[in-house]
Amino acid sequence: MTSKINVLQVIPKLGYGGAETGCYDIAHYLAEQDCGSFIATSGGDLLKFVKKNKVGIFKIPVHSKNPILIIINSIIISFLIMFKKINIVHARSRAPAWSCYLACLLTNTIFVTTFHGTYNFKSKFKKFYNSVMLRSKLTIAGSNFIFGHINENYNEYLNKKKKLRVIFRGINVDYFNQKNISILKQEKLKKEWGLESNKFNILMPGRLTYWKGQEKFIEALNILVEDYHITNFQAILLGSDQGRKVYSKKLFSLVERYSLTRKIKFINHCKEMPLAYSLADVVISASVEPEAFGRVAVESQSMCKPIIASNIGGSKETVLNKKSGFLYKHDDPRELAKYINTVIQLSQEELKLMGNEGRKNITKKFDVEVMCNSNLREYKKLLKN
Repeated sequence: MTSKINVLQVIPKLGYGGAETGCYDIAHYLAEQDCGSFIATSGGDLLKFVKKNKVGIFKIPVHSKNPILIIINSIIISFLIMFKKINIVHARSRAPAWSCYLACLLTNTIFVTTFHGTYNFKSKFKKFYNSVMLRSKLTIAGSNFIFGHINENYNEYLNKKKKLRVIFRGINVDYFNQKNISILKQEKLKKEWGLESNKFNILMPGRLTYWKGQEKFIEALNILVEDYHITNFQAILLGSDQGRKVYSKKLFSLVERYSLTRKIKFINHCKEMPLAYSLADVVISASVEPEAFGRVAVESQSMCKPIIASNIGGSKETVLNKKSGFLYKHDDPRELAKYINTVIQLSQEELKLMGNEGRKNITKKFDVEVMCNSNLREYKKLLKN
């Protein structure tokens, strides 16, 4: 085996999404294990937190889908491979994956990918474009759902020489820990958000986009009031519209139509997500399309909060139904309302018990240390072979 493992991870932007935080976590873990750790990216807010003395950063326009830039990027990556003695290149998105694939062919370097989502393919060309994620020696699927999606839709690109492996995405369970929350910070955030005391807090994090299911959630809250006569609650929709002004206006109109303006708050951003979760009595993940993993369900359970999630995608693997939370039919706001009412009726002891089950579930299966260690083991196997 090569004396030292040097890994270059390539990602379009280093923001706060699941793929990006996974890249960040693995980069620092590798450095702690005395491996060479490098990231090539075009930028991103998470960059300022990277420990530059441990992780090498190369700013390259790898976010671009321009064919000419993809080729130029492949040449730049080839030079990085040679000068930094890279022996594993790990791509985390399709456009940079093409650059990495070409660079690895040129330099005879091991190519690894992580299949982070259910990439759309309405044409043969788009499917071919997506297939780069399966042209690696190892393709990592972030959940069993993604593993099944690959086998069902990309079978022609799989063969015995290439490995497809599930490595669950992990989170930092020390960061997402209820025990670390400051009461003073909680009170400050309550004041900032204008939350009333002695009301049941329902939190739904996620950027404002139709497939995250905010419309279904608002409809469910209306049903909660109309059919169950539950009024002593306040709901927080936490997330930016990221320029989707038409959709956000649609949500505001829906809230007004149902006369829920005094019960629903739209919060654009929260720097400390554990703090946001700590204020919730229940957390909602209402996606109407399958999520590859679903960080909200995992983070909320790590924070000892009951989760109500749609029964599609990654949530089916991360939520212990009727134990750490509830799974409901993804397109049925009436069923969502039923489970919100169920959780509201639980005693504090029952809520605590459900939260503790969630915490145990996440620390056992979805700790970031488990994810990082699994990745490193796979790198070592590839180099040994």
